[in-house]
Parts: sequence; C-alpha cells; structure tokens
Amino acid sequence: MGSVFDEKDFLACCGSTKFGKEMVAAAPFSTLQDSIRAARHIWFNKVDVNGWLEAFAAHPQIGQSPSKNHQSPTFAQWSKGEQSTALATATDSTLQELFEWNARYREKFGFVFLICASGRSTPEILAELKIRYQNRPIIEFEIAAQEQMKITELRLAKLFTEKADTAPTIKPLATTNIARKAEEDRVNIIGAHLTAATGDAGAKPAHIPNRTRPPITTHVLDTSRGCPASGIEVQLEMWKDNQTRPQFGKANIGGWKVLGSSATDKDGRSGQLMNMVEALAPGIYRISFNTGEYNPDGFFPYVSIVFEIRESQKWDHFHVPLLLSPFSFSTYRGS
Repeated sequence: MGSVFDEKDFLACCGSTKFGKEMVAAAPFSTLQDSIRAARHIWFNKVDVNGWLEAFAAHPQIGQSPSKNHQSPTFAQWSKGEQSTALATATDSTLQELFEWNARYREKFGFVFLICASGRSTPEILAELKIRYQNRPIIEFEIAAQEQMKITELRLAKLFTEKADTAPTIKPLATTNIARKAEEDRVNIIGAHLTAATGDAGAKPAHIPNRTRPPITTHVLDTSRGCPASGIEVQLEMWKDNQTRPQFGKANIGGWKVLGSSATDKDGRSGQLMNMVEALAPGIYRISFNTGEYNPDGFFPYVSIVFEIRESQKWDHFHVPLLLSPFSFSTYRGS
C-alpha cells in the first residue's frame, strides 16, 4: 500500500489547484520517485498557463516571509526554511538591493522572481536575478516553471519524510540529483508545452481536415494579475497586396484587409475572427489587440503581431496568444 496524501498536502508542494487535484487523482504513490514522476507529468502536461501563474503567485518575494494568512501553513513554513540561508547571509544593503531588483523583475515580467532558494546565499540569488532579468518574457516564463518544479520535488521529499504512512519501498534519490538528472527532460517538455510542435512542415497531409474551430484563434492572459484578460478588442487582418509584401520600416497602410474582429470573453478567448475555412490562404497575417483600452496606464496603446503562413502550413491550426502585463508582452505559436 502506498502513502496517502490529500489535496492540501500537494498544495503545500505547489500552489496550483489543478496540480493538487491531479496529484490526488494519481495517488497513492508507493515511492518518492513515483510521486515525482507523476508531478513532472502533471506540471508540464496537464497544468495550463493559468495554473503556473497561480503557483508562482503563492510564493513570497525572495527575502520576505510568507503571509501569516497563507492558505497553507505548511507551504509558508517550508518557504521560510528554504530561504533560511539567504536570510542568514543577508545584510541591510543586500536586502535593500534584492527588494529593488525584485520590484524591477515583477514590473517587467508580471510575476514574482522564482528560484529554488534552498542552500543559496543572498549574493548568489541576487546575481541570478540580475542575469535572468535580461531574458525575454517567454524564456523567463519557462525558467520560472522549471524552478517551480525543483521546489516541488524538494517539498515532495519533505512530505514523504514527514507524513508518509508507510516507508518507501526503495531509498529515495537525493532531490538535487533528481533535479539535475531531469533537467534536460524538463526543458524539452516545457518547450513543447509553450510552443506546440508543428511536425514535419514539408509533409503533405493525407486528407483535408474537418475543422471544428476557425484556423486562427487567440486568447489573452494578464500575467500581472494572474488571470485571463476579458473585454479586449481583437482584430485579424491579412495582407492582400499581391504586388508587394509588408516590409519593416515601411508604412504598409493600404494592403491590409480586415478578416474579422471580436472581444475576449471571461476566459480571455476571442470570438470567431475569420470564416470556418478548411484550407488557409497562404500569406501574411496580422492580429491586433486594443490593450490601451484594457489598461489605460500601461505602456502599450495597442499590440500587433504579424506572422506568415506558408503553403505547406495551410491545413494547420494557428493559436496566437498574448501574454500581457502593463510594461511587457510576449507571444508564441500554440496549437
């Protein structure tokens, strides 16, 4: 018989509600290794972007103690312990510098700086924060998800040590070794999670797909609030001038034709932006978001994303999300 834990135990390991429920469904686990294997699969394949942001938001800022009102006292206790080395090696000046860089990071990326802090000094963490601050938002989002997985593995080991009702049938591996061994797997999995594989772009499909949704879709996620962004006006256009292509640095005013417009719903998803066609017309498309109306105090009055669909891709589906905060945004090709 394996160890039995409930949802609050798993929420102490990772603050995503979806993660906690999926771990309960996958339990019981006979060994620590079994639980970590399940946790990796759930985190990278079943928990969506909203769930990742929920987990990030559960963490206190590095250098600060968790809130006394935190939903999980165990989470707060473990978080404080993981930062003990950092707090023990901090001075007033390094804590102040860490506070200032944390604020810069959050303003740029829209979520708390996340790092597996166990055993790390304040100077180490501060140096890492400064390096990661230079990343593009989508890259940093991936790194933060990897760091969350490292923290989750550490806490699962603590959970088995402190609360398991039966001893593991085999000796658990050191968590740091588990994290190192799985690093390549995590990077590959998270890359697939955020940027859907397109397969062999040159392969001709055996038959025309019967679409159940328009071939170009989008959604908007407000990363500063950790929730979908509703009520944002979205417009999809296609370049129709057969004589020229839109070029960087050129006005390119007359060639765009509006295919459709909509507004995002409570889940951040837009309505139908184009006709339900089987084969997309190859060409250059532009999807624009009225971000200024959504966030009048933000840096971007609107955001436009231009992308090209080639002949070999006309049967594909293109999901072009926008991850938005007041002072940064990113996008990727989803599925």
